[in-house]
Amino acid sequence: MTRLRVGAVTAVAMLVAVAGCKDGQNEGTSGPERTGGGGAALAAADSLAVKGRAPKTGYSRDRFGTAWADTDSNSCDTRDDILKRDLDKVRFTGGSCKVSYGLLEHDPYSGKEITYRRGRSQVDIDHVVALSDAWQKGAKYWEPSKRIALANDPLNLLAVDAGTNRGKGDGDAATWLPPNKAYRCTYVAAQVAVKKKYGLWVTAAEKAAMKKVLAGCPDQKLPTGGNPTRAPERFQAR
Repeated sequence: MTRLRVGAVTAVAMLVAVAGCKDGQNEGTSGPERTGGGGAALAAADSLAVKGRAPKTGYSRDRFGTAWADTDSNSCDTRDDILKRDLDKVRFTGGSCKVSYGLLEHDPYSGKEITYRRGRSQVDIDHVVALSDAWQKGAKYWEPSKRIALANDPLNLLAVDAGTNRGKGDGDAATWLPPNKAYRCTYVAAQVAVKKKYGLWVTAAEKAAMKKVLAGCPDQKLPTGGNPTRAPERFQAR
């Protein structure tokens, strides 16, 4: 099965169920698993708490720890873990961690085929739920270990076309959806899964946008899994 492509909700799936996860959940693994499950994404979207967007005051990337921390302790940084997961025909430099080359056969956001070469910026690793969006919808009030976990959770990460991703910024479902319309159900389901897992809220406009997309695919499953919602104590953030 082609990895992390159109219509594959389970492309961001790991081993720990998202549906029904509690805020303090601290169990799980980071190993990839292609099978999915959980409740329908539309029902999960309807269950998300609705509040207004809090001010962005105090946000910085440092609040979520060092970028691409190896929170799953597999000796590879998170960025390379996602590149290995999402790219085809992967090649490495100096072992089996540092990805030097790969092919994103069907970029989920644009539908284009993109070649990844290390040192060039044609492929980004996107936070499906942007970190600044998370900050304004609950993460501001978390312990640092939870913010670090969100920033490095494979459930919330996706290799995508860099140019398209940078047009997204920190938009939520009310302000940005992938240009590739065939991927929108999968994309929104992933956002719902992350927000449910971590207890993030949504705005009224965001929930309406999520439900509008998912109404067109009522059988869409909720992605499952990812890492624990607390990073190991050795990782620090402001």
